[in-house]
Amino acid sequence: MTESTQYYIIKKKAVPEVLLKVVEAKRLLDTEKVLTVQDAVEEVGLSRSSFYKYKDDIMPFHDDTQGRTITLTFQMDDIPGLLSDVLKLIAEYKANILTIHQSIPIGGIASLSISVQVLKDTGDVSEMIESMENKSGVHHVKILAKE
Repeated sequence: MTESTQYYIIKKKAVPEVLLKVVEAKRLLDTEKVLTVQDAVEEVGLSRSSFYKYKDDIMPFHDDTQGRTITLTFQMDDIPGLLSDVLKLIAEYKANILTIHQSIPIGGIASLSISVQVLKDTGDVSEMIESMENKSGVHHVKILAKE
């Protein structure tokens, strides 16, 4: 049984310093103020191992998610109808599907990325992602990007 992913909103003062440094290093890389992870971690005083350990687990919260695009990436078993079930779930949360890219399944598993637009009537995105993760045959749901 896999552990479900839960999301929390906490004040910045409660976030451990190492996680704040990871966020800052990611910001430097995103804004291209530095070109390599090594340069970013040196700039903020963080080890590369800490950066890679936490980079997928922390991101700044923006309360203006309405109208934003979120790109999800995950793997799923090559089961007929599973993609349709995932798309139906996104529709149930009233997110607008913008793009879908699925690789050709290799060894019975396909990689998938889906970009969705969060609208004013879109349900809780964290719950939507958790519902996707709980679907039998869906693996490793991650938020790849937010715009």
